Amino acid sequence: LGRFEVHFKVDLCLGCSLLNDERTLAEVFKEEGNAFYINKAYSEAFSCYSKAIDACPKNASYYGNRAATLMMLSRFREALEDSQQSVRLDECFMKVCSNTRQHACELWLLRFAKVIDHIDMKNVIYEHKNASSILEFERVAESGFEKRDFRKVVYCMDRALGVASACHRFKILKAECLALLGRYPEAQSVASDILRIDSTNADALYVRGLCLYYEDCIDKAVQFFVQALRMAPDHEKARLACRNAKALKAKKEEGNQAFKDCSYEAAYRLYTEALTIDPNNIKTNAKLYCNRGTAGVKLTKLDQAIEDCTSAIKLDPTYIKAYLRRAQCYTDTEQYDDAVRDYEKVYQTEKTKEHKQLLKAAQLELKKSKRKDYYKVLGIGKNATDDEIKKAYRKRALMHHPDRHSAATTEVQKEEEKKFKEVGEAFTVLSDPKKKCRYDSGHDLDDDGGCGGGGGGQISLTTSHPS
Repeated sequence: LGRFEVHFKVDLCLGCSLLNDERTLAEVFKEEGNAFYINKAYSEAFSCYSKAIDACPKNASYYGNRAATLMMLSRFREALEDSQQSVRLDECFMKVCSNTRQHACELWLLRFAKVIDHIDMKNVIYEHKNASSILEFERVAESGFEKRDFRKVVYCMDRALGVASACHRFKILKAECLALLGRYPEAQSVASDILRIDSTNADALYVRGLCLYYEDCIDKAVQFFVQALRMAPDHEKARLACRNAKALKAKKEEGNQAFKDCSYEAAYRLYTEALTIDPNNIKTNAKLYCNRGTAGVKLTKLDQAIEDCTSAIKLDPTYIKAYLRRAQCYTDTEQYDDAVRDYEKVYQTEKTKEHKQLLKAAQLELKKSKRKDYYKVLGIGKNATDDEIKKAYRKRALMHHPDRHSAATTEVQKEEEKKFKEVGEAFTVLSDPKKKCRYDSGHDLDDDGGCGGGGGGQISLTTSHPS
């Protein structure tokens, strides 16, 4: 028994000594943390206070100090936990200070119902007013999001963040709406700021992926969506975006392959199906419209191709390929004014030699279209041979010869005589290699002595057509 008492006293002394050493070490860490905090080195202060807590986990003041540091680091959720722990450890010594921090943390974390219950209306009326105003901004933003009025949501979040500047949820909602408005650099910046503080934030990862997805970087976008789902497996928006991204990529690639295989009907159908997957993906849908327009050209659906290119341009006004495709369709349908307008837009955007040549060619076609179309007068194509020109001339000359309409009214005789002269003019130009060359190249025929025009009037119903 004597030996037991001796050993017990020795162990007790050693225990007290160790306990005193731990307390002393904890105080050293706390003082170091205080020094860092005063110098605004909050990360270092946090580390020191954490060491103090490890050494002495029952000291309420250490949790209170770390809570203050966490607030300065905008880590309000953790700060709230430390504030609550300090109150649990010492309701008297730290109650006022910790409660103040706790209420502040709850406010920034938008636990409004809890805050308003705890607030002393006489002492913290300002905080109550702030909480109420943020609640109103949140309500209006929620309504705006449902109505797809994303600009209103951004405005409300900016106002709310003026009060709750560190609220990640408000920042994420703002960033998501910026992405939906096509303001990708701004949205990425907000998400990146959050990820620098918390690299596991699933909402921020989702917004980063959303920006990449809308910029048609689908593979990279899927990586961010997958990462977000690892952090938060029940993240419904990330799951839906990931599914849409994969489906859109697969359908688009399937359409591209069908086009390469010259299966234009299949390509047209696949691009149409892809366009139904996600109406919010503006850039990818613009490409899909242009691709469908290209398939439409192959299927001789020129009017539909023009509509598709116009839809692509509405989604992405900087989409040069869509302008070029539509301009070619306008040219093919002899809508030269519209073709020139599109080529001018392209050349203003990208002043390349190729675009300049395309513009000049369209301007020439426009100029030619304003002249009398001798090919149409004879009813032949622009690639007609000499024999086809002669045959067409004979047929039209006989059709409009004045002798054939001698019994008609005066108005009809004048109209047929006019057409007969036009047939003669057309034949005079198109049967002469030099004049035809100048005519086809858009030059004025008057510079070459004119094209005559009376030659056609020499024909009669009994004379032979030119050989």
